[in-house]
Amino acid sequence: MNQPQQIQINLDDKEAEGVYSNLAFCHLSPSEFVVDFARIMPGAKRAKVHSRIILTPQAAKAVARLLSENVKRFEEQNGEIKLPGGAGQPAPIGFAAPGDEGEQTH
Repeated sequence: MNQPQQIQINLDDKEAEGVYSNLAFCHLSPSEFVVDFARIMPGAKRAKVHSRIILTPQAAKAVARLLSENVKRFEEQNGEIKLPGGAGQPAPIGFAAPGDEGEQTH
């Protein structure tokens, strides 16, 4: 019988501070998902990437499930999260699906 493995997680002070992001882009390849997290000020024409996370497709799907479950839990406790823009339209500032990222400057 397989016992669930316990993993000790260490969180250093720098990582515990977190990185704020109001913009993200996802780039795909056959073997990985690359997610860039950036910050942009309203009206600015440039955003700076502050964090890049590279995931296997399996890890990306697990993260998507984790986020979905937690968004559902949040909305059950706090009400629906409203997104700017209409249904199916990207938000003017926000998180983009693959191919929605437009021009990028790194």
